[in-house]
Amino acid sequence: MQEKYLFEYAIIRLVPRVEREEFCNVGIILFSKERKFLQAMHTVNENKVKALDEKADIPEVLAYLQAFEKICQGAKDGGPIAQLDMPSRFRWLTAQRSTILQTSRVHPGFCQNPQEALVRLHQQLVL
Repeated sequence: MQEKYLFEYAIIRLVPRVEREEFCNVGIILFSKERKFLQAMHTVNENKVKALDEKADIPEVLAYLQAFEKICQGAKDGGPIAQLDMPSRFRWLTAQRSTILQTSRVHPGFCQNPQEALVRLHQQLVL
């Protein structure tokens, strides 16, 4: 029997008009310390976003989501946060904020393969 590993994840929410507190789920961030895994996956449903705010700037949202991915990867062009250690990057990405991209509370789980867990959660909670 294969061992299961602890992981933590948060849902990335797009809040196009922060004052209204309406949001749609656009991605997942998943972190597993034991597996040295930190990755984000996103899909933006433009129809849902435009229903919340017809003036939403989709290219800007996509750029912000790409910044999340660069931070997860520890990319050199991801800014100073991307240079932190993996747990610190995850904690920074999932910290509460009042911007158009917010994350849910962090939730735990167990899996054998973090990549498969990320895809499954993305399908269940975003698509």
